[in-house]
Amino acid sequence: MNKTVLMLVFNNFKNDSRVLKECFTLEKSGYNVKVVALHESGLEEYEEYSTNISVHRVKLASRKLPKSLPFQVIKYFELVYQIIKRYKDIDIVHCNDISPLPVAVLLKKVYPKKNIKIVYDAHEYQIETQKLKGKKIRKYLTFITEKSLIKKVDSVITVSEGIAKEYSRIYSIPQPVLVLNTPNLKEVEKTNKFREIFNISESSKIALYQGAISEGRGIDILISAYKKIAPEDLVIVFMGMGAMVEKVKHEMLENQGIYYLDAVPPNQIMEYTSSADIGISLIEDSCLNYYYCLPNKMFEYAMAGVPLLVSNLPEMKKIVTKYNAGIVVESFKEEDIVEGLKRISSSDLAELSSNSKKISRDYNWELQERKLMKVYNHLTKRSKV
Repeated sequence: MNKTVLMLVFNNFKNDSRVLKECFTLEKSGYNVKVVALHESGLEEYEEYSTNISVHRVKLASRKLPKSLPFQVIKYFELVYQIIKRYKDIDIVHCNDISPLPVAVLLKKVYPKKNIKIVYDAHEYQIETQKLKGKKIRKYLTFITEKSLIKKVDSVITVSEGIAKEYSRIYSIPQPVLVLNTPNLKEVEKTNKFREIFNISESSKIALYQGAISEGRGIDILISAYKKIAPEDLVIVFMGMGAMVEKVKHEMLENQGIYYLDAVPPNQIMEYTSSADIGISLIEDSCLNYYYCLPNKMFEYAMAGVPLLVSNLPEMKKIVTKYNAGIVVESFKEEDIVEGLKRISSSDLAELSSNSKKISRDYNWELQERKLMKVYNHLTKRSKV
């Protein structure tokens, strides 16, 4: 009988490319996958992604309550109750980030005869994120929660070597398995999407910022730096979602050469990415989670053969420098970003593009999923003993 994986992801599961790739990998390996996510208006409560992947976006009666902490606790307990009540017949809980972790551990305790295994998939350095910066009590509670629960799980995986080492150090656990958030390996054809949509001249190079348009991503300073460059030489396209989208839209109206496009579904990303000449992945060194990050967008740029402009952060710098696939911005100061934009736009982009594609041969999902399945194969063998 096929084993069932309960994939807990406490977002709306609309554009979560990492979790979706994991689901398809598990299905391919013979698992039934049940994704539990959060419902939002306009989204289906139940969906069948394929024969053995189903999605349940949980509707909460308490959803309309205020967002203050006491009411958030009420919502959480309602969600926990619905999951515990409904999902009894499972073999493995794949817990994405810390929010679902108490639920996973509780499932294991409530149904001890099921011998449920838990995979804790830390997409971030959970106690060192931007949203916890300056919030000592919330950070401490997050630390206590993770510290008390992490040794109750059966395997920990994460997204960069730096984060893996930190988890091992602060919790005295074996170093988590490294499963990077990389795209599927495929040949990506060059397109002209952005030029067609925005009527951009062939003489202007296109720099693309793709991803979260939010605090800590250097949006303000990137826009300010871009204004120092002639728009006939270089334009910049922002593509994604986040709290600073309105800011970018305003700048688009006020400044020539700045454009904005909504996020697109994961299966359409590469079609747009490949129409850029430069891929921007500038992360501000504002927390340890960012310091150790390896953004999936960086690997998507590489898969599309787009030269990279990245921050001077250890994980990102190591890859870009090794493959000579772009420019590392010296610091997060405006003048250094201006210099970086000028340097890469005047570089041999054809050579950098060729080198960027080499990254994808060594960093792709087909290689990462082997490590994921080693984790699962180990767990299922243990469960048979």
